[in-house]
Amino acid sequence: MERLWAPWRMQFIEELRDSSGGCIFCELAAAGDDRKRLVLSRSELCYVLMNRYPYNNGHLMIVPFKHVASLSELSREEHAEMLSLCARSIEIMKQALGAEGFNCGFNIGAAAGAGIKDHIHLHVVPRWCGDANFLPIIGNTRSMPEYLEETYDRLIPGFKTPPL
Repeated sequence: MERLWAPWRMQFIEELRDSSGGCIFCELAAAGDDRKRLVLSRSELCYVLMNRYPYNNGHLMIVPFKHVASLSELSREEHAEMLSLCARSIEIMKQALGAEGFNCGFNIGAAAGAGIKDHIHLHVVPRWCGDANFLPIIGNTRSMPEYLEETYDRLIPGFKTPPL
């Protein structure tokens, strides 16, 4: 039997076991080492960060600073900023990663697969033709071609330049 080495899974397991019970998105929103937290950009109402347990290389999330569980609890300004950051993130990932397509969406509620169901967030997942192979289907495993910190370093220059 072939094995894939995925040492980041143990960190994920330990973090779930040792969770303080607070909201991870609220904790990540606080000022701190953005590279360590994988925060790429902070705007007035929302911030952009890389998903530590990505579906695909470059998987980002756009998170409002306000701790709410549903879209209806956000203001028009928060909705607009989330979509604006989504559009900007897509353009940056096209340039920095050569992404050919994107899946963007919300998982609202546990039944929809939300891992963090009490703080709404928008997933932005870059895609490439042929990026899905047999591993997710047969082996229930994803293959990540690059360390998160390396992808962070490729994306951060785009987020440091002012939006158009």
